[in-house]
Amino acid sequence: MQVQVNIEFDQILRILKTLPSGQLKKLKAELQKESKNTPKGVDLKSLLLSGPVATSKQLDVIANNKKAINQWRTN
Repeated sequence: MQVQVNIEFDQILRILKTLPSGQLKKLKAELQKESKNTPKGVDLKSLLLSGPVATSKQLDVIANNKKAINQWRTN
């Protein structure tokens, strides 16, 4: 059985403020553990710039393959 409850952020905050200090410490520890397990966001630009780069030989092979395919299409 699954129940979904919609609670506003302010309501959650009020509930958390009423927690005893021991439970609050447990909650903080759990939240920190979760944040450590969550992968950090990667900037797309830096990801692309640090990716593999084709060599000039590979680019020549690609160009020759394109040329061969285009010739094959016209025949």
